[in-house]
Amino acid sequence: MDHVDFGKYLSQQRELRGLSREDVSRETKIPPSLVAALEAGQVERLPERVFVLNYIRAYAQVIGLSPEEAALRYEEVDRAVPAPSPAQLEMARRKRAYVILAVLLAVLLLGAGLFLVLSGKLPPPAAR
Repeated sequence: MDHVDFGKYLSQQRELRGLSREDVSRETKIPPSLVAALEAGQVERLPERVFVLNYIRAYAQVIGLSPEEAALRYEEVDRAVPAPSPAQLEMARRKRAYVILAVLLAVLLLGAGLFLVLSGKLPPPAAR
């Protein structure tokens, strides 16, 4: 069983009881987008694990399942999925850092160019 299968399980249990996603969202105060992500098994759209476990407990209680059993099922699924290696995490961190650096550099260059044009030290681009 993976996250997608677990999400299908929750969705099927909800539908068997005649509840909509909106009903679950309203009763649990979980945003509808997170209920949809949980049911679709889209882990990347979910918050930290501690929040997800609490969401699952609340979701299960609303649809009439045992909250602790649902949380245990999720933990089994979550343990089965391998965590990213330190090398992968470092690569992702560096990629984010390079993107942020490039955006900051572009903003700085545009700001400097705008300052020079407004201060009269450079002619406006249309006047060239």
